[in-house]
Amino acid sequence: MHFRLAANSIGRRDRPVASLGVGAWATILLICHAQQAVALPLTPFRYETQAQQHCPGDTVVWLDFRRGRFYLKGQSRYARGFDGSFVCSSEARESGYRRSLLGLR
Repeated sequence: MHFRLAANSIGRRDRPVASLGVGAWATILLICHAQQAVALPLTPFRYETQAQQHCPGDTVVWLDFRRGRFYLKGQSRYARGFDGSFVCSSEARESGYRRSLLGLR
């Protein structure tokens, strides 16, 4: 009996840090080193001239919210649809929207 108590006190059970499992340590490590995802502001405009005034040095594109793509002027879906808006191309790219290559998708 005396030896059993001595063996238990020498082992890992007396250290609370060692009692955490590998999964708990991995979770703590990920939380400490995770970068916060910050949503970039996207300023949608109803009219093309409003968007051009907002970003005079940038190209104005038509952003289709439902498809998650933006269209350049001259493409077939530019300024079409009810679920889109005019935005600056740099804001659209930074917000995660993709450019439609053919303007048909």
